[in-house]
Amino acid sequence: MSDGKRTLAGIACGMAAGALWGLVFLAPELVRDFGPLHLAAGRYLFYGLISAILIAPRWRRLAQNLTRREWLALAWLALAGNTLYYILLVSAVQTGGIAMTSLVIGFLPVAVTIVGSRDRDAVPLRRLVPSLLLCVAGVVCIGWQALAVPVSGSPGAQVAGLLCAIGALVSWTAFAVGNSRWLARLDNVSGHDWNLLTGVVTGVQALVLVPLAFAFGSGGHSPAAWAQLAAICAGVALLASIVGNVFWNRMSRLLPLTLVGQMILFETLFALVYGFLWEQRLPTPLESAAFALVVLSVVSCISAHRKPAAVAASAA
Repeated sequence: MSDGKRTLAGIACGMAAGALWGLVFLAPELVRDFGPLHLAAGRYLFYGLISAILIAPRWRRLAQNLTRREWLALAWLALAGNTLYYILLVSAVQTGGIAMTSLVIGFLPVAVTIVGSRDRDAVPLRRLVPSLLLCVAGVVCIGWQALAVPVSGSPGAQVAGLLCAIGALVSWTAFAVGNSRWLARLDNVSGHDWNLLTGVVTGVQALVLVPLAFAFGSGGHSPAAWAQLAAICAGVALLASIVGNVFWNRMSRLLPLTLVGQMILFETLFALVYGFLWEQRLPTPLESAAFALVVLSVVSCISAHRKPAAVAASAA
């Protein structure tokens, strides 16, 4: 596959992953009576179960190819990218508000891109400055619009929400960088199987969350509410954690890490679209400007990655 086709295929996979991952932000709205532990435990129990079923025919062969080092990597990737991240994200929204959380989490592409620029063969950070500036401008627009809506709660809750959002930012940045690097060095495990293995390990971690979820705020829910929670968790697990991660891992093998960071923007874009549909309204001028800036940021980053190839072709 040529470099141009690899880039286009990687971007398409990134868009598909973002479209599916954006559904995650609807889950707390659909089951507002349940807390972060309920959502995380339910989602990742289903994720682990589905992953175990899908990987069962190849389990023995895969297990033989994994050393203690790979299992430890799977454990911390599952914690950073799934369990801990989702708990912190939901907690940030519920305690600090969507505005603050959106502003902080929106810096994921910037954080991942800065870390990725240190990798060998990565595009120099100076070439990514226009893209990063556009990204920051888009995030500022999103945050400004969100902050225009007063958030209820005490100052202590606001601080707690901010800390949770920062923790989620750090957690997912570590996952994105670590997962991409592990996929690059794995020769005997496909991206799909790596995703399923991560799901199995995440499911094991979710088992620990179940007693905690029941211990904190599980009373007063009707059987219908529990059934709705189960249905939503199963849907999110299948669409976001299974199918979405397949697209993400495929993209991670097609694109350099600095461009992988920019692809996270599609999650923000699709989450905003789903939010507008849920609220049955059109975007405000600030939100429209944010859309445009985010798209321009991705286009600018793509252009920066194509320049080396164009120079090499002209030199030849």
